[in-house]
Amino acid sequence: MEQYIIRGGTRLYGEVEISGAKNAAVAIIPAALLVQGVCRIENIPQISDTDTLLTILAELGAKVSYVSKSTIEIDCTHASYQDAPYDLMRKIRASYYLIGSMLGRFGSAKTTMPGGCNFGVRPIDQHIKGMRALGAEVDVRGGFVYAEARDGRLHGARIYLDKVSVGATMNIMIAAVLAEGRTVIENAAREPHIVDLANFLNSMGADVRGAGTDTIKINGVESLHGGSYSIIPDQIEAGTYMVAAAATGGEVLITNIIPKHLEGISAKLRETGTSVEEYVEGILVKGPSELRRINLKTMPYPGFPTDMQPQFGVLTCLAKGTSVITEGIYDNRFKYVNELRKMGAEIQVDGRVAVFEGGRRLTGALVHACDLRAGAAMVIAGMAASGETQIEDVNYIERGYERFVEKLNALGADIRVRYDEEDMRQGRLLSSF
Repeated sequence: MEQYIIRGGTRLYGEVEISGAKNAAVAIIPAALLVQGVCRIENIPQISDTDTLLTILAELGAKVSYVSKSTIEIDCTHASYQDAPYDLMRKIRASYYLIGSMLGRFGSAKTTMPGGCNFGVRPIDQHIKGMRALGAEVDVRGGFVYAEARDGRLHGARIYLDKVSVGATMNIMIAAVLAEGRTVIENAAREPHIVDLANFLNSMGADVRGAGTDTIKINGVESLHGGSYSIIPDQIEAGTYMVAAAATGGEVLITNIIPKHLEGISAKLRETGTSVEEYVEGILVKGPSELRRINLKTMPYPGFPTDMQPQFGVLTCLAKGTSVITEGIYDNRFKYVNELRKMGAEIQVDGRVAVFEGGRRLTGALVHACDLRAGAAMVIAGMAASGETQIEDVNYIERGYERFVEKLNALGADIRVRYDEEDMRQGRLLSSF
């Protein structure tokens, strides 16, 4: 496996353009399986998760062609039901969206239990509840999820989610667009990528209403047709560069963003003393001479996003005073704390609450990327630290950040990639695009 080698102590300056939203793309690509015709999808992020999903669709008989690095055409007209490749599906969490898309298209689905980052129990019980309500028989055994529509087609239903779940909301939406009758999802999640999925489905002929509120209504249609769609910018990628600018005391203009999607992140950054200036499609972030302590709690959108919690954890290590972070979504998202301790951070964790004693200088060390966002946090820590930081398991980072090293180096970071000898012999690159 390759490593990132970071020489810290440099400030980030310049302009960076944000890519398409990972969390939207990994649902939209499986949803393309429902479409009879060619889907042209623009602003696809060049990351390993999207590459894996496109490969899975190709294994199911879809024709996938690249118009450019960020634009693809998918034709699932002649796709057929078969077992999706196990080795690919187990690598990513978003494989569960194939339950909804395969059920909607074929009336049957067999997928692996989701893989991806491991930072606590993330059950799919709400996904299963939704599929059963739509008329599917669902069984989980041997690491696989088996689902079959009882009479070959799903039927609309009223579904109340016991817990706000982004994944379950999106999966049920995907399954319901071709179901017979009306489906109502209550206590639905409201994240921007849920709205983006609904807009994609509607552009292909679906009838989805209310996305972005806690009640989503889907009127089933007979079929979806081809069309073109552009994915929204990635709010978490944007937020990561915002924190990187603040942590290094730099000044970075972040473009191709939707400022409204970043309001929670911007508000917390301003509390640290960071200057955040909003423009129509850009945000200018200027790091302060001294970061101030903050308290934050992660919550479902429009609250503070859990995917930004590790990055802000690094920021609080650098801030003057004691900061408290409460994780309101996942049980075990503080595994990265042990890596920060190797760099000199003083942090105490009690369940879902972590207390960061700030104002201590971080120093370079050998650390691991525990998961996607924790990996991005370690990169920020390495840039803010003195000396050299080596980050292992960077495959997690490449699941969700397009050309991360290239973009950061263009802003003045000093990061190089050390490739595994076997990877070098086989000519592998950081991105499979």
